[in-house]
Amino acid sequence: MKLSCNIDRRGQTARWVGGIIVDLCGLGVILTGVLADSRRILIAGVLLSVIGSFMIFEGVRGWCALRAMGIKTPM
Repeated sequence: MKLSCNIDRRGQTARWVGGIIVDLCGLGVILTGVLADSRRILIAGVLLSVIGSFMIFEGVRGWCALRAMGIKTPM
């Protein structure tokens, strides 16, 4: 897949802001997992953080993985 720009400014902003929110939620879940000494919660938090980081990457690059695969997104 080529990483050429395939979303407009509105889509970039939505992915960037959404990524920050998901990343912060992941951080909260990671902290909860550490405090509760729960490996499952910790893994869920790490997954959320990875997803949020990928969303931020998409917003910064102006590239959407789903659109690159031919799936139409509403924004």
